[in-house]
Amino acid sequence: MNINFEYKDVTASKRLEELVTEKLNKLENKYDFMVGADVYFKKENTSSPDSGMHCDIRINIPKSTLYASTSKGSFEAAIAQTTSELRSQLEKKKGKMQTH
Repeated sequence: MNINFEYKDVTASKRLEELVTEKLNKLENKYDFMVGADVYFKKENTSSPDSGMHCDIRINIPKSTLYASTSKGSFEAAIAQTTSELRSQLEKKKGKMQTH
């Protein structure tokens, strides 16, 4: 699976890329219909310490695209939440694909 990374107002980080790649590879092992992914990291100035670090992930699958976005206090927490949301979407999509 091809994974593209984009950063806005954030310095590129090999550590974040490795973390996302590891989580997406785990998802791909369970949901082998994943074709590719686009990952966006964005930092936003907020008054709350519990938000401001955005992680957006778009997963390409045959005939569709899945998308999840989370804003947390750290990129690691945002990545965990975003991949969890995508796992739920992939499970629903897999169920629909099996019934057709």
